[in-house]
Amino acid sequence: MRWTIKPTPLPEDVDRLCRELQVEPLVAQLLLQRGISTYTEAKNFFRPQLSHLHDPFLMRDMDKAVDRIGAAIENGENILIYGDYDVDGTTAVALLATYLLETYPNVATYIPDRYSEGYGVSMQGIDFAVDNDMGLIIALDCGVKAIEQVDYAKGKGVDFIICDHHRPGKQLPNAIAVLDPKREDCDYPYKELCGCGVGFKLIQALAKKAGNEIEELLPYLDLVATAIGADIVPITGENRVLAYFGLQVINTNPRVGFQSIIEHVNKKKLTITDVVFMVAPRINAAGRMKHGQHAVNLLMEKEMPIAQKFAAEIELYNANRKSLDHEITEEALAQIKENGEEEKSTSVVYSENWHKGVIGIVASRLTETYYRPTLVFTKSGDKLAASARSVRGFDVYNALEHCSDCIEQFGGHKYAAGLTLLESQYKSFKEKFEQVVSQTIDPKLLVREITVDAQMELSQISPKLMRILKQFAPFGPGNMTPVFMARKLQDTGYGKGVGEGEKHLKLSVVQNGSRPLGAIGFGLGNKLEQIKNRNTFDAVFSLDENEWNGTVSLQLRLRDIR
Repeated sequence: MRWTIKPTPLPEDVDRLCRELQVEPLVAQLLLQRGISTYTEAKNFFRPQLSHLHDPFLMRDMDKAVDRIGAAIENGENILIYGDYDVDGTTAVALLATYLLETYPNVATYIPDRYSEGYGVSMQGIDFAVDNDMGLIIALDCGVKAIEQVDYAKGKGVDFIICDHHRPGKQLPNAIAVLDPKREDCDYPYKELCGCGVGFKLIQALAKKAGNEIEELLPYLDLVATAIGADIVPITGENRVLAYFGLQVINTNPRVGFQSIIEHVNKKKLTITDVVFMVAPRINAAGRMKHGQHAVNLLMEKEMPIAQKFAAEIELYNANRKSLDHEITEEALAQIKENGEEEKSTSVVYSENWHKGVIGIVASRLTETYYRPTLVFTKSGDKLAASARSVRGFDVYNALEHCSDCIEQFGGHKYAAGLTLLESQYKSFKEKFEQVVSQTIDPKLLVREITVDAQMELSQISPKLMRILKQFAPFGPGNMTPVFMARKLQDTGYGKGVGEGEKHLKLSVVQNGSRPLGAIGFGLGNKLEQIKNRNTFDAVFSLDENEWNGTVSLQLRLRDIR
């Protein structure tokens, strides 16, 4: 790993913030590194309020969207809520449909089939709307590039409202309203909302027009927080407020669908990380293994016995997904080795038998082994479909743009994308992608980086510091868990490998005669030799609470040692 230490703020800024907030210099430094430099900014950071959310009508076309929905309700039109099959899309559909159904019955939901329809707005979905006399389709987490599809719908007398957060192309669809903070002509102050977040802004606008208070929308934030975590958007600004209150709802009064999922998770109080690794994969499993509509049904269900039945089915999908992703990852790693491609700048693998629902997870797994931009392809109808994943600091979307002559269709973000191409294009795409990446990537980006907030002494660690650090949560991109470095540590002599195959490292550390502190390093069992015999070492770690037999103690969660 590369250890990169963040720049230290100016001493005078640290001193000033220490005085204003009455905090230790270390805490002031962490705040300044997060762009928090005044008392008011710190107050907003530590005490998020729903009143910090922006006026939804600042988003371009919001007034048109609200007016068109109002007209649909007044005229008794059927409304179709359409969304992508991943967590962001299914939570967004559940959110908007649940909200509208509170006061208006003529609302249906539609999630495209991952296999027969693929990503985004499908002609099949529009035909479903036409056959069922739907006058309005509201697309969530997709649609900003659906130019032909929106024109096709218009020709059939169906209007579109689009709520998306992906980068638009050169042309926008001819919809009644295109809500997307990433539109160049949109002045909305916060650009990093997820698809469900844009859906929430729409219900916030509908509620505001109806004269309702923002507090009435609190029950919907369990869905928004889950989407924010799963879609790996920055947990800054408005997303931080939404995630903060959404986690409170998840932990105190979640919707029935969440309660039935949480019953399968052995955890009392969930953090955003738990939501990402325990709740989101279960919601995603429906769209990966069966159909995304199953996830929407669970998230909209109001009766506990039915929700528990749905959740048990989803638990089964998730178990199948796990075994498949393990199997395919092994095959993909073997393919890289067989082709002698361990030293390349990219991983591009393909098998026509791989399950399309798990190729995104497999791409993430491969980047854990070979830290580089990765694409996993499988057969999809008469074409090949792929999921792309990137490494920190490298824009895979831009790289794909440079390969567009070998691609039929693509879309996504800086770090994750999807594409389709003809089988005849695969070989030339693979060569071109390797060429583009190897010529444009800074070689140091191919070494996993750990960013260190501050160097510290073990003597600075205290329950009070831990209490303050816990208030920095929820953590995520843009507000990661604080990471520290300490030099010249020693093990007290109890260091050992633990877990299956002694894969993890457990030890007790001291520094300059300080009191011993427990430490655990997951996946660092191979470093045992380095810390034996009282050897001194440097460590990068975050602070953690270890609960054992009812006693809570502070420990270091080691990220790396050298």
